[in-house]
Amino acid sequence: MPELPEVETVRRGLAPSMEGAVLQALELRRNDLRFPFPADFARSVAGRGIASLSRRAKYLLIDLEDGNTIVSHLGMSGSFRVEERAVAETPGNFHHPRSKDEKHDHVVFHLAGGKGDARVIYNDPRRFGFMDLVRRTDMASHPFFRDLGPEPTGNELDADYLAKRFAGKAQPLKSALLDQKNIAGLGNIYVCEALWRSHLSPLRAAGTLVTDDGKPGDGLLTLVDAIRAVIADAIAAGGSSLRDHIQTDGSLGYFQHSFSVYDREGQPCSTPGCSGTVSRIVQAGRSSFYCATCQD
Repeated sequence: MPELPEVETVRRGLAPSMEGAVLQALELRRNDLRFPFPADFARSVAGRGIASLSRRAKYLLIDLEDGNTIVSHLGMSGSFRVEERAVAETPGNFHHPRSKDEKHDHVVFHLAGGKGDARVIYNDPRRFGFMDLVRRTDMASHPFFRDLGPEPTGNELDADYLAKRFAGKAQPLKSALLDQKNIAGLGNIYVCEALWRSHLSPLRAAGTLVTDDGKPGDGLLTLVDAIRAVIADAIAAGGSSLRDHIQTDGSLGYFQHSFSVYDREGQPCSTPGCSGTVSRIVQAGRSSFYCATCQD
C-alpha cells in the first residue's frame, strides 16, 4: 500500500494541473471502487472550482471552493495520471510493469482553466482504493480522520507526545509506531527504516523508551528525529518505487534504492562498524526488517 511519502508525491504532482481549475465533470465509469461512490457524487461536484490539494495521513484531499472535499485513498494499486491537451506522457524507467489497460480507468476528472484543459484519470486494477465527499467543516469528526494522531512531519509530533502515548506500554515498538492513533500515515517501510536509523529493535517494548517519571529517554528523542528524517528523504526522492506506486508523470520514485534494511534480508547491515546482517521477522502479519546486532 502506498505510504505517506507516496501520497505526498501524488499530491505535489497533481497540484499544478488541478489547483485553480474548474472540475467541469466527474466521469464515473463504474458504481464503486472498494466502497460505493457517494450518492449523486458526480452531480454534486460538477462545475466546482478546485481550491487546493492537501493530504492527511495517507488520504489525498481535493478541496473544492464550495466547502466540500473529495477524499481519495489509493488502496493497494491506485494511481493518477494527468493528460493535458489530449496528450498523455509517462516518462521514466519503470522497474515494474504498470497497468495501462483503460478498463482500469475508473474515474476521470475533466478540468478547465488552471494550466489549461486537462483530464486527471484514476486507474486502479485491484479497486482497493476509494473516494468520498466530505464537508470540510466535518473533517475532524469524520470516521476516516477523527482518531488519527499527528502527522510525522508536523510540529505536534515530538518526543514528549510519544512519551505520553508509550508510557507503560508492553506493546512492541514496531506495532506502536504503526498505530495510526499514535502517528498518522506512518507505514511499514518507513517504520523499519526509522528504527534502523535510531538503532532500536522493532521487538522492544514501547514503554522502555520512557523514563520512570514519564519523560522521553534518549532513544525516543533519537527515534523522533529519525522518523522526520526518513519521511523527508522519501518525499524528496519522490516516494518508493514499489510495484503498485507511480508518480503522476508516469515515473517511479527512487527512494527504494536508498533502503537500509527494508527488503534486504540476509544482506550486510550498513551501519558503520556493524558486522551484523539484516533479518526478517513477521509481526502482526507484516514483515519487519532489522539488524539484531546494532538494534536493541
